[in-house]
Amino acid sequence: MNKIRNIKGTKDLLPDETFIWQEIEEKIHHFNQQFGYKEIRTPAFEESDLFKRGVGSETDIVNKEMYSWIDQGGNNLTLKPELTAPVTRAYIQHELGKSNPINKLYYIDALFRRERPQKGRQRQFHQFGVEVFGSEFPEQDAEIIIMGFTFLQSLGLDDINLEINTIGSKSIRGTYITVLQDLLSKYKHDFSAIDQQRLDKNPLRLFDSKDPKCKEIINETAPTIYNYVSEDDKLHFDKICSILNDSGIQYTHDQKLVRGLDYYTRTTFEIKSSSLGSQDALCGGGRYDELVEQLGGSSTPAVGFAAGIERIIISLGNQIQQDHKSIDIFMIFIGDDALNAGINLANNIRKKCNLSVVTETLRRSMRSQMREANRLNVNHSIIIGEDEIKSNTAIIKNMKNGEQINMDIDKIISYFIKE
Repeated sequence: MNKIRNIKGTKDLLPDETFIWQEIEEKIHHFNQQFGYKEIRTPAFEESDLFKRGVGSETDIVNKEMYSWIDQGGNNLTLKPELTAPVTRAYIQHELGKSNPINKLYYIDALFRRERPQKGRQRQFHQFGVEVFGSEFPEQDAEIIIMGFTFLQSLGLDDINLEINTIGSKSIRGTYITVLQDLLSKYKHDFSAIDQQRLDKNPLRLFDSKDPKCKEIINETAPTIYNYVSEDDKLHFDKICSILNDSGIQYTHDQKLVRGLDYYTRTTFEIKSSSLGSQDALCGGGRYDELVEQLGGSSTPAVGFAAGIERIIISLGNQIQQDHKSIDIFMIFIGDDALNAGINLANNIRKKCNLSVVTETLRRSMRSQMREANRLNVNHSIIIGEDEIKSNTAIIKNMKNGEQINMDIDKIISYFIKE
């Protein structure tokens, strides 16, 4: 019978890898709490219309990459391909704006897109990110940019580059899109089929094209969106830059940075790493002041970012060293009576001493059990055999220095509490 394997584009995280994830997740929780952000968790799937209305019906995510189905009740559902729309939906549904004028939220979650698997891009992947609802001011944009940049630095990532821009309001973007289409229509026959579709439906996506010919045409022909934004938008952007300068955050103003999702307005930014190859973005985000209203809520300014955890781990390479927390005690049993007494003792030690205790369940020889205790790098072993049962004692062996003592079983809890 053939073995069943994991689905293409997904990955099992085995015990020798999960310690890295646990360490990063702990850092994410601590870091966000330092800034006063609170965690939010949304369901794994949503109504498909949420992403069509929020992300944009002409984006690659909605057109090609979503895992969608109709359930038995006739509901059109989709596994989350991104998190800003679901968090915004939750913000609206639970009326969070009524309880607090500003809501600072963060998340860690799994997402799903049917893309071609490659380095740093899987069909099930994980992100952490922040979303802030309520502030229209540039200092809020600056705060989340600083958060994203300094968090990555705190992990030890030094080869990162911050690129920022402003794309103005949606009305300005409409003017810019018309200009783009007029200028680039003469080169349409030079574009790939997918870039021809982008030119017709969402020309901002052309800036994300990986096709060399398209890139060349864009670089030589297309005007920058920055030249079309209003003076208010430029003042907003200049204030962000001023705060970043005073905070010692280095950045590049990339006037062609647009990000392709429909909900972005004004600020856009990306943090990139040279260690990732073509998929070089570790973190990206920006402002989306019209999304809350677009999804049925009251007009509410908002800004946020998302960062890919798999990409962060790839960029870290061997910088995160394996540092498993050591096991405190390994219980060695010889005989059935010892097994019963030992399991009871192990449970009491865990409960009363708050220590980690591993029990032997393979009924191996004394030598094999000692070898396992050494392999696990435990601090102590407790040995209970037939003689120990008769005398109501156990042998406690310090696995670091080799010293061992005999002790009444009833006194073992007190001994480890003092330890």
